[in-house]
Amino acid sequence: MTSLHLFDLDGTLMYGSAAPVEISRQLGVDTEIAELERAFSAREIGPHEFSVAARELWSELTPSHVRAAFDGSPWLAGIQEVWTEIRERGDYCAVISLSPSFFVELLLEWGAHAAHGSVFPAVPFTAPVDVAGILTPERKVEVADSLCARFGVGRADCVAYGDSMTDAVLFEVVPRSVAVNARPHLAARATHVYQGRDLREAYQLLGAARPGVEAS
Repeated sequence: MTSLHLFDLDGTLMYGSAAPVEISRQLGVDTEIAELERAFSAREIGPHEFSVAARELWSELTPSHVRAAFDGSPWLAGIQEVWTEIRERGDYCAVISLSPSFFVELLLEWGAHAAHGSVFPAVPFTAPVDVAGILTPERKVEVADSLCARFGVGRADCVAYGDSMTDAVLFEVVPRSVAVNARPHLAARATHVYQGRDLREAYQLLGAARPGVEAS
């Protein structure tokens, strides 16, 4: 049976941080993004409002800032090894994140079959955010369904990895899920729970890994 592994990014593949935080650090607007993150977590604003406000904070953003943010992010260990293992098994791996697509899509370099984020204007920005392109938790499921169609699998063949309530809707529609460094309310909804900094260990919880992907 072919499986499709669906990975969240912020707080899941990235330990204790998020793409907007790492991008903002490059521009010296850490305090401002922290307030937006707080408001989003408290559900005072939604994904659309967050993205529009973040784009304004990032008015001076350049591709070199994006690359520096990506390269300097606190990634979990073993991401590329796990994705290589998934590919070698004939399975698929994809990233679905509410974070900007210009950041999320860099994970294609590490071996993801697909990477979907909220659609922002090209960097450097010369246009406003079109909120129609901003992902929501519900739209994560729509993206997952489109990926199922692309790869010839169904929801029953999917595994979701996430850390927060933005992943809860996806967790509810797939049979297997891994809560990675997750908040308790999401961990309670998962079939597997992992705390740590190595994706290889989280992947092993599924009982699918071959010896070559064991964490060192």
